[in-house]
Amino acid sequence: GMDIHKGFANANKVMNRLLFKANERYGLRIASLLGGSLRNAIPRESVAKVVVSKDKSPAFVEALTQLAQAIKTEFATTEPLMEILVEQTDAVWNSVVPVSVQENLINSVYAALNGVYRVSADFEDLVETSNNIAKVEVGAEQIAIKCLTRSSVETSKFDLAYSLQAAFELGGFDVVFSGNYPGWAPNPNSEILEVLKSIYTKQHGEAPEVVACHAGLECGILGTNYPGMDMISFGPTILGAHSPAERASISSVQKYWRFVLEILKEIPRK
Repeated sequence: GMDIHKGFANANKVMNRLLFKANERYGLRIASLLGGSLRNAIPRESVAKVVVSKDKSPAFVEALTQLAQAIKTEFATTEPLMEILVEQTDAVWNSVVPVSVQENLINSVYAALNGVYRVSADFEDLVETSNNIAKVEVGAEQIAIKCLTRSSVETSKFDLAYSLQAAFELGGFDVVFSGNYPGWAPNPNSEILEVLKSIYTKQHGEAPEVVACHAGLECGILGTNYPGMDMISFGPTILGAHSPAERASISSVQKYWRFVLEILKEIPRK
């Protein structure tokens, strides 16, 4: 989510792109498909089992290999380690997805937006609204597609949510909205922000870089229940949030702790 603006490849979108053309030309049938893990992480892996008739198999593998190479070239800068593997497996004819359902699945996922929907007009380089097609599960009996749609502007979030609803309902899917958490619009005139800026400058001899970020934060929920509360979010340096590669900078934790102690002495009285 935090990295949605960086243009990383979404494994579900890449897989769907491979299936789309192959489905058109070689009449493949999907037996199973699983991509992504958590709703708040950009999906890194997707695995599909598909069936193609023997006579079309060599051409299918060749076409997929060529497309895979083209996709890897497109994403060479952001995904230098991307792997797209095509391997033979045991036949699984007994449980393939019905043709019409498969068509609707592939078309809907292609039509559904993944990535940045709107950039803020008020704050430079701030993603305002985005969607992550986070998890696609195709089993023997049902298909589940989970997205995480977020925005600092509630109306914009629902605009995007309804566009996703339209894409999936056109494919015959039932769409349910759940787990809604509100946006948190930045307040450039915040009192606590001025306190933090002043303390940071005193401790480090330089002004901090203050940014609004495109992440789902608890502040949105707190702000809804306590309207007008002055809030700020800060912490140690964390990289690769919500992914298996997530890590925190130990030295920044020490810096953060000294900062917290000083802030507690200076919080504006209400």
